Amino acid sequence: MSASEKLLHIDIPVKLSNVKTVFSIGALAFEGDLPASIFHLQLIENDITDWNAVSEVIAVFHTNAGHATLNDSSYNADRNIATGNPYKELITDLMKRGVRIELCGATAKVHNWGNVDLLPDIKVNKDAMARTTQLVQEGFVKITE
Repeated sequence: MSASEKLLHIDIPVKLSNVKTVFSIGALAFEGDLPASIFHLQLIENDITDWNAVSEVIAVFHTNAGHATLNDSSYNADRNIATGNPYKELITDLMKRGVRIELCGATAKVHNWGNVDLLPDIKVNKDAMARTTQLVQEGFVKITE
């Protein structure tokens, strides 16, 4: 059977007019070579565009995923490599599409990262748990990655 013969029927179509989600990203799990959290953020942004929905999507990087928010020189120093941050273009593209990217302040403190170490426009929150709690109380749906 060819790929064109394998039709997929969507039984439960979804269309939202308003999307408020916070992604809690504490580690990078992979789908192939792409972090699943970034793939899922791309997917929801594609849906939002298709739906022409109003949206607020925030990704909070913390714990073992915080390094994804670092600029090249800081990433190299933190990860003991010389190739730069492999996620910077993906993160930058998400921000251009409207995703707000935040780094957990507690994670930054543990790693001795300052704002100068981050990619442009990354915001630092007090800590991931307080921020996620705040957003859930404001009506955001929490997605844990």
